[in-house]
Amino acid sequence: MDRFSEFLEKAEKGSSLRSIPEEGSRRIDLLSNDYLGLGARSREFVDEFLKLYGDADFSSSASRLLSRKQKYHNLLEEKLEELYHKPALLFNSGYHANSGIISALGRPETTLFADELIHASARDGLMLAQAHRKSNVSFFRHNDIEHLAQLIESDDAKEKIIVTEGIFSMDGDVGPLKELVELKHRHDDVLLYVDEAHSFGTRGELGLGIAEELGLIEDIDIIVGTFGKALASQGAFVVTRKNIRDYLVNRARTFIFSTAIPPVNVAWTLLMLSKSLKMNKERRYLKELSEDFRKALESATGKPSKSSSHIIPHICTSAEETVECAEKLRKAGYDVLPIRHPSVPRGQERVRLSLNSELTLVSLLPIAELLRGDNE
Repeated sequence: MDRFSEFLEKAEKGSSLRSIPEEGSRRIDLLSNDYLGLGARSREFVDEFLKLYGDADFSSSASRLLSRKQKYHNLLEEKLEELYHKPALLFNSGYHANSGIISALGRPETTLFADELIHASARDGLMLAQAHRKSNVSFFRHNDIEHLAQLIESDDAKEKIIVTEGIFSMDGDVGPLKELVELKHRHDDVLLYVDEAHSFGTRGELGLGIAEELGLIEDIDIIVGTFGKALASQGAFVVTRKNIRDYLVNRARTFIFSTAIPPVNVAWTLLMLSKSLKMNKERRYLKELSEDFRKALESATGKPSKSSSHIIPHICTSAEETVECAEKLRKAGYDVLPIRHPSVPRGQERVRLSLNSELTLVSLLPIAELLRGDNE
């Protein structure tokens, strides 16, 4: 049992020990994924919610394959199908979606080509695909289409699946979906899987993500989105072809063996979705705010940002420096935390600044001055 204590001591010495933050901070929130401010305003919608969905049960009492309490699950899937023009399937979280779907898609004759910076949930899906499905996994350099093309062309698997993201959660950069679609169309045996967790709600006229923004929804085989970020709710979904959806109902273990999300939470998602669809003004504002703040930060630090979204990282040189930087910002009234290995590679530790449409540029500009000397 000493190994647990040894691990904790080593993590603390290396400035990488994690802990759960306290509730009730009065600092400016740059931690959460409440990109449209719906979470901060959630109490405003309680009366409307109770009027519309006051009959919603507080427990599903079983998995989707067994539960008799699925009215709102079905309504939400129907609404998503209406928006994407593809069948939808709900999952309990983004982690359940990525790990369950990717592991189910794998087969011995499948190679999964994954961007090297995909989320941990997708990586776990890849490991499960390797372990249980005997799939091949190949990582391509981040957003490097040429490298991916070389890997695909040199692979003789019968089925090939590209796994990437709309907006990457740590660097805040956007996946090259247009180029990936063009590459996919050059091969009859390639499917494209895109995780839109951080772009669902925030990009596109209706907030359906980078795929909508670029007019590529029809061209992408599998799109995953989450409700726990911009939509201030819980759960996730996939939209895909009917045969893939039906396959996942039968093969995705995180779907089959999990008690379904309570109907009351699904009903809340329906309300939040109806709100977010009308928030294009907030989406445009968030994009402009992010661009203006990013330019100010680049000017102050002299360091180009990798970001092209509302997620803006400030890269440090070590875990220790990241902890110090986060503490400096917290003392100045900003709610931030250090991001360290294994969430990011060693030497890429950072403070991740997660913007939302409730913020103003005036409230953010002091950060640029506070970080001005960090890269000199």
